[in-house]
Amino acid sequence: MKNVKMLALATATVAAMSSNAFAAEQTGDIHAGDYKWVQFNAMYSVDEHPIAAGADAEHDYLEMEFGGRSGFVDLYGYVDVFNLANTDSGDKTNNASKIFMKFAPRFSIDAITGKDLSFGPVKEVYFSTLYNWGGGGTTGTYEANTEDFSQSLRNAYTKGDVNMSFWGVGADVEVPWLGRTGMNLYGTYDINAKEWNGYQFSANWFKPFKFFDNGSFVSFQGYIDWQFAMDEKASGTNIDGKYNNTDNGGALFLGLYWHSDRFALGYGAKYYNNVYGLNDRAFSNQFWDGLNTTGWGHYVAATYKF
Repeated sequence: MKNVKMLALATATVAAMSSNAFAAEQTGDIHAGDYKWVQFNAMYSVDEHPIAAGADAEHDYLEMEFGGRSGFVDLYGYVDVFNLANTDSGDKTNNASKIFMKFAPRFSIDAITGKDLSFGPVKEVYFSTLYNWGGGGTTGTYEANTEDFSQSLRNAYTKGDVNMSFWGVGADVEVPWLGRTGMNLYGTYDINAKEWNGYQFSANWFKPFKFFDNGSFVSFQGYIDWQFAMDEKASGTNIDGKYNNTDNGGALFLGLYWHSDRFALGYGAKYYNNVYGLNDRAFSNQFWDGLNTTGWGHYVAATYKF
């Protein structure tokens, strides 16, 4: 399972978000501010939640990340390929799904209607969507609490791919010091269950704050995803008699990254709190302690920009 990632923009993209938008306003051409960017990230994660009890919660992955603007369409997305060498260590083993994809197209209501809907710190308004596909479940092995040695190792996993969609409204908001910050409020539709289940608030930012003479810079970038008003009874109870689900949960990512024209290096810390609306010890039974869904995770990345 994968969670929502930071909006890591290249240097040219940062400039495009300001100067190109101004050009579009002056000419009346909604394509005057068009831009696009693509980068590949070699990633390694430690303690990405949820963590199956007894599992080694580490894995490598390659990520193709992309985004841009074309007319009234603002797009961000990425495709992850896990466990590139197909090793036996980490939590992406035991025939776990290799691919996860996220696409987040937003449609500018300002550009579609030809009206300036900005007010105060709100600079542009969108109809926002988000799609999560693939990724499989959490996998690994754990020690069963049983005297039968033949049953002492069991696979810990949740079946099936993630298939979620999010629909709502968004805005680019000018935040003190952080600058232009993307904010979205979605209704959540579970494509697998074919039903609506709660809401999600998301915000992401990219703030260059330290510049060097060679043109490189250090940025503070991150995001917050918070789900709420979910059905906590959706997945039944664990061995403790508590619901596997809770009605709210999410994650906060805080990253520091060095950027040049072609490369980036960075570290990010992510705090999970009942991530994906799952309680700690979700799905625990007499043989297994369930999922750990609250705590810190760590990510390192090396990037090449196209």
